Amino acid sequence: MFNFTTRPEITGNFGVVTSTHWIASAVGMSILEKGGNAFDAAVATGFTLQVVEPHLNGPGGEVSIIFSKNNQPPKVICGQGVAPQKATIDYYKNLGLNVVPGSGLLAAVVPGAFDAWMLLLLNHGSMKLSEVLEPAISISQKGYPLVPNIINTIKSVKDLFLVDWKSSAEIYLPNGKLPNVGDFFSNRKMGETYQKIINASSFSSNREKQIEKAREIWKSGFVAESIHNFCKNNHFIDTSDRKHKGLLDGDDLANWQAHEEKPRSFKYKNYEVFKTDVWGQGPSFLQQLAILDNFDLSKFNEDASEFVHIVTEATKLAFADREAFYGDPNFVNVPIDHLLSREYNVERAKLINQKASLEVRPGHIEGFGGPVIVRKKGETEESNSKYDIGEPTVAKFDDLSTNSDGQTSGDTTHFDIIDQWGNMVAATPSGGWLQSSPIIPELGFCLSNRAQMFWLDDKSPASLAPKKRPRTTLSPSFAFKNEKPYMVFGTPGGDQQDQWSLHFFLRHVHFGLNLQEAIDAPGFSTFHFPNSFFPRETDIGSLFMENRFSQNTIKDLRRRGHNVTVEADWSLGRMTAASINNNCLLYTSPSPRDQRGSRMPSSA
Repeated sequence: MFNFTTRPEITGNFGVVTSTHWIASAVGMSILEKGGNAFDAAVATGFTLQVVEPHLNGPGGEVSIIFSKNNQPPKVICGQGVAPQKATIDYYKNLGLNVVPGSGLLAAVVPGAFDAWMLLLLNHGSMKLSEVLEPAISISQKGYPLVPNIINTIKSVKDLFLVDWKSSAEIYLPNGKLPNVGDFFSNRKMGETYQKIINASSFSSNREKQIEKAREIWKSGFVAESIHNFCKNNHFIDTSDRKHKGLLDGDDLANWQAHEEKPRSFKYKNYEVFKTDVWGQGPSFLQQLAILDNFDLSKFNEDASEFVHIVTEATKLAFADREAFYGDPNFVNVPIDHLLSREYNVERAKLINQKASLEVRPGHIEGFGGPVIVRKKGETEESNSKYDIGEPTVAKFDDLSTNSDGQTSGDTTHFDIIDQWGNMVAATPSGGWLQSSPIIPELGFCLSNRAQMFWLDDKSPASLAPKKRPRTTLSPSFAFKNEKPYMVFGTPGGDQQDQWSLHFFLRHVHFGLNLQEAIDAPGFSTFHFPNSFFPRETDIGSLFMENRFSQNTIKDLRRRGHNVTVEADWSLGRMTAASINNNCLLYTSPSPRDQRGSRMPSSA
């Protein structure tokens, strides 16, 4: 039984902020200390993460936000931008492409993060735009210390930057050289872009008018103009090993905006968990709960082979349904009520036995869904691309040495905040990372490559279509306990977000582990379903486990037929979480994993 923790659970009564970077956590806490609420702190934290974790997110990316205002029912802000209006399956097919490239301008969608942050600040914040942007601008100008994973990311795309993405090289390879760990690094152009937006928005002293003006500038002002011209007038190498221009234009930005909506939810024991709608993978977390509700997990230990086996098999079933049914509900009729129903998942649970499934098994619902496209790992032509940046979900690097294989992955960020008034917010910003596409020189940032999540098959619910949202992996979580707001939580990790978050939640609920203990427990995950990222491969029967599991547990899972890969001790999952109890005491815990990549204790 697991009983080791890396640090005590942090407790307070004023406010808590936990994020994937210590500077961002400090910025969020400073906003609370200045009298701002959780939503002000969230916006400031989000913009700071763009600066200090450029290999994980950026201004040209997207964000999913879930929040509750002072004990009210939670809401979601969708900051997932849509495909360009010129983006059709035929256009990509005529270029000889079978999948959307994993990098470059063809993978760009409307950048949604900025408008999502503005909407949160406008409707629920209390501070002015300049107040929440000032920390990010200051850090971008004065610099911040580079952690090893940023260096490794730059190193992995160094040749591409020098050969073709020269605007990126100008920022991330000063004088053509790789920066060093610990160097103070600045992106002044990014800070200048945000300062320019503030200056143009300061025509009025009214905060609401300032924020609306900033939204207008992003959608149809100099930002939109720079993005339009950059995509129209340039061709760059992407993962197809060929040069392509972008399809994104000014009209795409002008015709899109972030919006608030109701979340999806599922009641499990004395909890209710809230997630995004089916334009994201969030409901797959809920369906896993619906399947697992048919098992008595409490009779196991949190590291028992039976626990890992049952949860992994439930994941395979829920994610197979994700592939068969999920897509932008503005385009696809998704039977989500049926997919989350008790009756449907009783039948799904019956498929779980003592052996590991080696098939991708979506359910059948008459009149709904589409094909599940299985491209077996290692058998796809695209996976051998010279400029394949790797799957952007888990950052795995060699040490900084001449032996590095030049492969990299992107990742994502996450944070959770609760303030003294009980406002709660969880957000997962991502996209627009430095390796996704070339830097736009006038702006100092690049565009998202989220379009790689579309299938070029019109029968798939996640197929490409103009103005359609890619089915994003970004998946923050919110939980009620005994019908009251209780916890916000989440993790970076692409397809693994709704696995690692689930494992944390189950260990907290069933085994009584506190937030830190549940985060520190050994991680595991599977890719036994079509990957959301280029080159869209499926790793049948895979089960990745941290080496901190006992050898008996690993041996038993192999006996059951799982294709187990043993990973390093602290390598899977980057959970953060924050909760509030009936006495208004606040609790938070950060991830101890990947300290090289800047994961540090949160503030409280």
